[in-house]
Amino acid sequence: MTDAAELRTRTRELLAAHPPAGTEPLDFLKARFDAGLAWVHYPVGLGGLDVPRSLQAVVDAELAAAGAPDNDPRRIGIGLGMAAPTVLRYGTEEQKRRFLRPLWVGEEVWCQLFSEPGAGSDLAALGTRAVRDGDDWVVDGQKVWTSSAHLARWAILIARTDPGLPKHQGISYFICDMTGPGVEVRPLRQITGEAEFNEVFLTGVRIPDAHRLGEIGEGWKVAQTTLMNERVSIGGMRIPREGGMIGPVARAWRDRPELRTHDLHQRLLTLWVEAEVARLTGERLRQQLVAGQPGPEGSGMKLAFARLNQEISGLEVELLDQDGLLYSDWTMRRPELVDFTGRDAGYRYLRSKGNSIEGGTSEVLLNIVAERVLGLPAEPRNDKDVAWKDLAR
Repeated sequence: MTDAAELRTRTRELLAAHPPAGTEPLDFLKARFDAGLAWVHYPVGLGGLDVPRSLQAVVDAELAAAGAPDNDPRRIGIGLGMAAPTVLRYGTEEQKRRFLRPLWVGEEVWCQLFSEPGAGSDLAALGTRAVRDGDDWVVDGQKVWTSSAHLARWAILIARTDPGLPKHQGISYFICDMTGPGVEVRPLRQITGEAEFNEVFLTGVRIPDAHRLGEIGEGWKVAQTTLMNERVSIGGMRIPREGGMIGPVARAWRDRPELRTHDLHQRLLTLWVEAEVARLTGERLRQQLVAGQPGPEGSGMKLAFARLNQEISGLEVELLDQDGLLYSDWTMRRPELVDFTGRDAGYRYLRSKGNSIEGGTSEVLLNIVAERVLGLPAEPRNDKDVAWKDLAR
């Protein structure tokens, strides 16, 4: 069994063979992946060494101390947090070897083609169709709120393959080539002025059956792996104390004493404590992941993340008084990543409004926590056993 000491040795051997100062970042990342130091808990040959996930911190600390390049996880977060664990669990050996390495090193950006104009909170009601044609599937439909679609090489896609079955059945899961014929990406301008999200139109898009993940008709089960990992990646990110949204507010409080009031002080103290509790809870959740796949607890973390971000950003705008009303730039652009802490208070306030929608709406996540964590009775449903084609739309 590889232990922490051996991992340090392996990491130092990587650094000696590929000194960060003299190696192109992409070449270093490829060497790191091949050495099994990308995801240490992944299988040998797929970026890992089959060791506990908790040992990743040993590798990361050594590389950070040496100034080694990272793979810019904010830019490729959908690939790292959603596509990779799904490919690992349900992909064929050929799929794993084709997709995981370029995904991790950042050569290929991924996006998520799940939500639709008529199927957001009720995702299982999706209407995008995939029809079998020999060794291919022909896909037609529309997806929406697709982060990074304008940058993506690949997409994880769920589509309806049998409309004669109830809505949670008859769905299959595919890997879609975003550069292929019939894929059209259009920007969606947001309240921030940017078009970070997109809508995607699929017209006669051909996907080889070799790019299907899981069995035909089991796409909803496969999608649950993606969604549970998505919520952990959004709500359970590893950050230092006073990291994330609470950091800028705390700094403004210390640097500008003239803005302080008793009421703002009490609210800041409450939110600081809640942010620290959420941070420590996220750390515990990541430790639990060592034992297996993420569960519904990630939904609770994502709920807390959304609420805290919105309350903290609102407090920051109030604290800054007139300066909090300013917004630096309404330029229409299509960014490569979301940067909460590197922007101004106005951006944080506006952008955080989307936190309670993306990655599962807070209302849906409350149901998940109620039913799967607290064990409360499920809401009554009259569409459970009705064929999708017979549902009112």
